[in-house]
Amino acid sequence: MRIAITGATGQLGQLIVNKLKEKVSGDNIVALARSIHKASNPDVEAREADYDKPETLTSALAGIDTLLLISSGGETGRRVAQHRNVIEAAKLAGVKWIVYTSVLHADTSTLGLAEDHRTTEADLKNAGIPVTLLRNGWYTENYTGTIPGAIAGGAFIGSAGAGKISSAARADYADAAVAVLTSQGHQGKIYELAGDDAWTLGDLAAEISRQTGKNIPYVNMPEADYAATLVSFGLPDGFAHAIAGWDAAAAGGALYDDSHQLSTLIGRPTTSLAVTITEALQATST
Repeated sequence: MRIAITGATGQLGQLIVNKLKEKVSGDNIVALARSIHKASNPDVEAREADYDKPETLTSALAGIDTLLLISSGGETGRRVAQHRNVIEAAKLAGVKWIVYTSVLHADTSTLGLAEDHRTTEADLKNAGIPVTLLRNGWYTENYTGTIPGAIAGGAFIGSAGAGKISSAARADYADAAVAVLTSQGHQGKIYELAGDDAWTLGDLAAEISRQTGKNIPYVNMPEADYAATLVSFGLPDGFAHAIAGWDAAAAGGALYDDSHQLSTLIGRPTTSLAVTITEALQATST
């Protein structure tokens, strides 16, 4: 069985390819990316596959039995067309199973990007190919990447209020994908994947303070003010408003889940907030 992974040069894709190599022969793994040079990985075939160039996709999927479709990082709206290109190519190439990385509670989520995922899930349902949906929650790294700025500014800012966030480390989601790809009984299943322990941005700031020995409070801001602040930091306007919107959705519970399906799937507890913060601090100090 040959398994192909789209977005193989992305942070999640690279983790999955490397972890998959521990379970199956590299001869059975195909890394798909816009640049095959960036996708080079020992013992793994790399093929050009550009979401925006349908002509690259059917040939890239030739001989592939299972496709892990990692959702595109494209902007809202464009993502749907990109995914449709891949799904159509998978049909033409005779792919037998598609595993798709969606978003937590995609069917009901208030996150701005959830609509794209709902549409892709519907497209997959109508494609006539067996599908497994990995509805991934937030990566803890989405927040720990801003730790240096929080330390420099003396505060962690956001718009999530006291909303609980059931995040997990990116590696946890990679392990879940590998577990599904390398075992039986997952076709037709929907997995709501999230961390075991929920936390608030106040908890995050408190843990950063504890580990650094500095007072880094959480400052909650109205969504519009948070977006404007992010723009002042140099973020593009659209992206800044998207981030603020995600926080606002989190305040309403969009990133909370207590089903423990992720830890059940990977056979271990998910990585704690404290551990991921420690790793982030160590990375910034080297």
